[in-house]
Amino acid sequence: MKIGITCYPTYGGSGVVATELGLELAARGHDVHFISYAVPVRISALSERIHFHEVEVMNYPLFDHPPYTLALASQMYNVAVNESLDLLHVHYAIPHSVSAFLARAMLGARRIPVVTTLHGTDITLVGSDRSYLPMTRFAIEQSDAATAISEYLRQVTVREFGISRPIDVIPNFVNCDVFRPGKEPSKRLEFAPHGEKILVHLSNFRPVKRVTDVVEIFSRVRREVPAKLLMIGDGPERTAAEWLVRDKNLAGAVVFLGKQNQVQELLRLADIFLLPSDLESFGLAALEAMASGVPPICSRVGGLPEVVTDGVEGFLTPPREVEAMAACALNLLTDAERRQQMGQAGRHRALRDFCSSKIIPLYEELYRRVIENT
Repeated sequence: MKIGITCYPTYGGSGVVATELGLELAARGHDVHFISYAVPVRISALSERIHFHEVEVMNYPLFDHPPYTLALASQMYNVAVNESLDLLHVHYAIPHSVSAFLARAMLGARRIPVVTTLHGTDITLVGSDRSYLPMTRFAIEQSDAATAISEYLRQVTVREFGISRPIDVIPNFVNCDVFRPGKEPSKRLEFAPHGEKILVHLSNFRPVKRVTDVVEIFSRVRREVPAKLLMIGDGPERTAAEWLVRDKNLAGAVVFLGKQNQVQELLRLADIFLLPSDLESFGLAALEAMASGVPPICSRVGGLPEVVTDGVEGFLTPPREVEAMAACALNLLTDAERRQQMGQAGRHRALRDFCSSKIIPLYEELYRRVIENT
């Protein structure tokens, strides 16, 4: 199949999943065409089966804001015609599915099917703004197929938008050959030269991720156990987290690594993973930690209970309960046997339920169904 994929090419979960989906599809023999304003972050190189088509937005004094939605629709149309695409798969309802609807309308008799995958923020934040609700609902219902990354998100979408059409749940996934256990002692020494425990957080540092809570948790852990904290990612809350690190005299123990493409090499160094978010529609970073054999400690919110079983693969606590999360972390850091058991359970869960080899065929089956019905 020839598949066009549109996503935000950034470090958020939706962009990562869309990119990894394209890479996996290409590895299985499909031609994948990414259509966006920049090359997605996890694409290290283009190839004969992985292509990129840049959306160039016209700057004109008449426009206060560049008309990205229209420019994207035009590029979708061009790529669909020039590359004879079989299907457009857009990630995020707003504005991507709206652009896909316009592109499909421009194609006229050559009707191209559109699949929309909902990732969370497009529903829980953007879509729930009442001014966007009619447009979001229209875009979802006009898609030939719609998917959600968790049962939680499917239910929220149906409830908040009154969606009558079916929404398939296809969960996020992880390449279990890339994200795998392996502590790599020499690499650990770079960050923990005296045998300190290593805690890791990975996110886009938006307010919902509660990165200052990560620092608060670590501060409490370090009173009891020698430890280091690796902060992977970047975003608007980084400055607040850096200030808190200095305020608590933790500068020598916390390393801000910024945006990283090869996060698997860092995750497998961790002893535990922290994700104290206010909301996660799925929790891809927690899954990546589990596949790496690292127990996650997360908030019990959104779709995370569908990924992490409390007390089995990791711990779930109420959001913003810093003391409870610190207690869970100390429980694992002072009990090597239990930490290993949880790490193994998380790896097993990832292999059983979320490995790309199990999830990608679900997308292929969906694609074939909508193409046949178009």
